[in-house]
Amino acid sequence: MSGPLAGYVVVDLTRALAGPHAGMMLGDLGARVVKVEQPGKGDDTRGWGPPFAGEESTYFLSCNRNKQSIALDLKDDDGRATFEALIGKADVLLENFRAGVLDRLGYTTARLMELNPRLVVLSITGFGHDGPEGGRAGYDQIAQGEAGLMSLTGSGPDDPQRVGVPIGDLLAGMYGAFGVVSALLERERTGRGQVVRTSLLASIVGVHAFQGTRWTVAGEVGRAQGNHHPSIAPYGLFRCKDGRVQIAVGSESLWQRFCAGFGLDPQEPGLAANADRVAAGPRLVERIEAVFAGFGAEELLERLAGLGVPAGRVRNLQEVYAWPQARAQGLLIDVEHESLGRITLPGPPLRFFDAAGPDGEVETTRGDHAAPPVLNADEEEIRTWLAG
Repeated sequence: MSGPLAGYVVVDLTRALAGPHAGMMLGDLGARVVKVEQPGKGDDTRGWGPPFAGEESTYFLSCNRNKQSIALDLKDDDGRATFEALIGKADVLLENFRAGVLDRLGYTTARLMELNPRLVVLSITGFGHDGPEGGRAGYDQIAQGEAGLMSLTGSGPDDPQRVGVPIGDLLAGMYGAFGVVSALLERERTGRGQVVRTSLLASIVGVHAFQGTRWTVAGEVGRAQGNHHPSIAPYGLFRCKDGRVQIAVGSESLWQRFCAGFGLDPQEPGLAANADRVAAGPRLVERIEAVFAGFGAEELLERLAGLGVPAGRVRNLQEVYAWPQARAQGLLIDVEHESLGRITLPGPPLRFFDAAGPDGEVETTRGDHAAPPVLNADEEEIRTWLAG
């Protein structure tokens, strides 16, 4: 395998989405990821659907590329022995059990470090491993609500909405993978492994960004307000003659250009400064949509591009995956699946380039991606490797 993590071994005990996403990210970077699943059932997401492709859940396919699968019962002597052999060869262990479950299976942190003192353990929980609600089960939508994200998302304060993907799970996986790579880097200096912990709660609070400091510093509670930015204007979704377009006028110089291009007065009282425009809210939207009503979306986007004003359309996913720019960025990959044949998957978002060569940048991004495995597909290969 190629990639920055080629040669590293990851044992992935996780299921559902947060942990599997972290494991997939590490696999995308070239690590050997061995997914340990429950015999006869596998990861919960193997049964999540519709839609299914043949017998395969498209949900499972979304978060398990570049992995191998072995089914082990950790309450069985053979399963435990094989798992412990894997730990002995591993650099990383991923787990997202509820707090205390791994301990009850006999694999406390002390036991894991006894098996492999260089092991980096990533533990992902719903609300944290300690604290007054540390043992609480966590699912994405519950966490989106509890961590405040739904209060910021929707058409207005009385319309809380979840984000259209399980963003708490995905963020926890991303933060987890970042923590793992950081711990591996520290291991180069210390020679010792460590435990990295994150949660759905932590990951969502970690991306509150300006909405967080809006409260902690300024004492303002953010609220949902649809498709317009709470601190920058005009910045949002606007109607035109035959649809809608998005614009992001993120500076005063852009405001000047935008107004010049559409016959607006940039010094109009109440609209001259960004803070004034934010306060104007519906009045500003009405003024801009009155101008945009004379343009079709394509014509409007062309004009905005000519002015240097960031703008775009709202695409559905079919349009995104048909977009040449998405393919050019490696965001679709073709893989051979054991039961489905050749399928296309959304691809990894990182690309790597060797910039030291005489001919300039040469892309070194991993290209040999593997399809998500069927349950226990790699048992024989893994056992042979462990015995070698």
